[in-house]
Amino acid sequence: MGKNGNTRERPLLILRLLMENSDESHPVSMDEILQMLEKEGIPANRKSVYQDIDSLTSCGYDVVTLKGARFGYYLSSRSFEPAELKLLVDSVQSSRFITTKKTSELIRKIESLASRHEGADLQRQVYVTGRVKSMNESVYNNVDRISTAINSNSSVTFKYFDYDTSLKKVYHQDGVYYSVSPFALIWDNENYYLLGYDEPAEMMKHFRVDKMEHISVTGRKRTGTEHFRAEDLSGYSVMHFGMYHGELQNVRIRFRDRLAGQVIDRFGKDISMFPDTDGFFNIDVKVAVSPVFFSWIFSFGDDAEILGPTGVREEAARYLRKISSIYEN
Repeated sequence: MGKNGNTRERPLLILRLLMENSDESHPVSMDEILQMLEKEGIPANRKSVYQDIDSLTSCGYDVVTLKGARFGYYLSSRSFEPAELKLLVDSVQSSRFITTKKTSELIRKIESLASRHEGADLQRQVYVTGRVKSMNESVYNNVDRISTAINSNSSVTFKYFDYDTSLKKVYHQDGVYYSVSPFALIWDNENYYLLGYDEPAEMMKHFRVDKMEHISVTGRKRTGTEHFRAEDLSGYSVMHFGMYHGELQNVRIRFRDRLAGQVIDRFGKDISMFPDTDGFFNIDVKVAVSPVFFSWIFSFGDDAEILGPTGVREEAARYLRKISSIYEN
């Protein structure tokens, strides 16, 4: 841009300067604007700059003019406020789904949405090294392929893996491809999960996206729509503790009154709490019964107790005895 004396570019250059260099604490002076335009080879004077500022304002840009000793201009309104950008940075930093390399790239892009001064403040808050992050750099392509499959009503195939103690991949099903009809992407516990209908197993399952590879959009029409419609997407991650698979059952749990906040944090404000005796209350919830669910209950010690059904209560007792035997022996 510039270098050819084209004055039509002048307002755009001024806008770029304001976006990149100005904020309320750092207004851009008239001299800085004129120096930038001169460097770009575009003729300008104070009067023409005044006119360009007026043009930008009339087009909806919130250019503020400061008077007095701090005379200058700054762009007041942006697509994102500094507090919103800090929130985005914090979200990217804390996400295990995003690799360390991609975290740094995304934060640099977020910084570009602010002035260079505000971007520097964001950078000072960045602490990425040492955090637990995904090791799968292809995860962004995975999300894109899954989204494409969902939008095109197509099934996908992929390999699913975990890591052994040597950080080597160990493939599920002996490396045989899964065939799944994808229906939704769920964000839970700092990870992305694919919720889909496992065609050979004839049931809904979820898969961690960063542990999927060699994803192919088959072009075959999805199956299992009726199973997906039966799922409660809004409460899926609430019912599946740690996104751990387990049989969904209606469970009654007894909590001490002081744990009401923790119960609301887990199940939401719509949960009904029924008063019990001696400072306790009961809740009825539908959960995937699993070791992760039991571990959450046991973390409250004798302040929480599974009351029923009998089968779940007995399963919890067996799990607790199994764990206890490790330490007794």
